[in-house]
Amino acid sequence: MIREKRLKIRRRIRGKISGTETQPRLSVFRSNKQIYAQIIDDNAGNTIVSASSLEKDIIAKKGITKTEQAKLVGESIAKKAIEKGITKIVFDRNGYLYHGRVKSLADAARENGLKF
Repeated sequence: MIREKRLKIRRRIRGKISGTETQPRLSVFRSNKQIYAQIIDDNAGNTIVSASSLEKDIIAKKGITKTEQAKLVGESIAKKAIEKGITKIVFDRNGYLYHGRVKSLADAARENGLKF
């Protein structure tokens, strides 16, 4: 029930936003244990940059909460995007509510130079 509702919201959001070469889409996926982020050019169908809570530097930090992990993923994706010359993006929360881990990731990405 909840999954279907999220997917319905996701389809509605994706109908309105799309990533281009000049302004790609930052897509967030949240599982029960991990969080993943990708910067995608929908016109070309490529993932330009990705980051997740499974990266070695994030896994090495023991005893941090999932929200703190999301913040580290946001910082990581922002740094990688800026290295590729991307500063302006469109944020795709993928049907998740904008609070908690999703908000933490977005705020960290903004603080580290991404504009959306």
